[in-house]
Amino acid sequence: MTPFGSTALKDRPLRIGLIVPSSNTVMEPDFHQQIGRIAIVSTTRIFLEEVTREEELRMLDDELPKATELIRTTAPDVVIFGCTSAGALGTLTHDREIGERIRKGAGAPAVTVLEAVLTKVRAIDPRKIAVFTPYTDDLTNSIASSLREAGYPPVKAVGMGIRGNLDIGRVPPSEIIRFVASQVDGCSPDCVFLSCTNWRSVEAIEPLQKKLGVPIVTSNQAAVDAVRRVGAGSRADAC
Repeated sequence: MTPFGSTALKDRPLRIGLIVPSSNTVMEPDFHQQIGRIAIVSTTRIFLEEVTREEELRMLDDELPKATELIRTTAPDVVIFGCTSAGALGTLTHDREIGERIRKGAGAPAVTVLEAVLTKVRAIDPRKIAVFTPYTDDLTNSIASSLREAGYPPVKAVGMGIRGNLDIGRVPPSEIIRFVASQVDGCSPDCVFLSCTNWRSVEAIEPLQKKLGVPIVTSNQAAVDAVRRVGAGSRADAC
């Protein structure tokens, strides 16, 4: 690479490819608010209305290949797969395979939200983690199973039981805070994970940290931190 090319690569904004369920109304605003001034966020949507195992498996089979092909045309520095629960539908190998499919198809480093969350959890290394979601029991249990496989069995895992993804996006942060506070008594966690990229949980981080006095990990905050780290690394390697 010429000196001019190297300088241009370092100076230009980070290019982030975001693959997100079509009915997600929260992840893009979170990304643009936190990282939009120093990055270009290009989004491709994959069809999903109901947050269920069956619909998410269909989404992965039918929608993800085309979305990966489309996001490749933006020449991303890093691609993020923006659905926590779809990555938790099997073992952690299932989630890694999603990331590998995207990496090969997009020609760029890929990060899944579940991978980003586990990176944050390992850095905290909690003894007792509690998990709260907007999901049905099936998907909440899948998230708990992923944490358990990673070595962090939850002391509690509870969901709101919401199936419609648009409805998940409409839950205000105040309701998330109330829900967590109503469920956390008796389990004394030293870390709380709020799962779902379409839940307005980033806005609940500070109030919950003040209320509970423990670290709060959320899907979107973990994803933002991961793409900053991986994207910066990929550009440094290219130089």
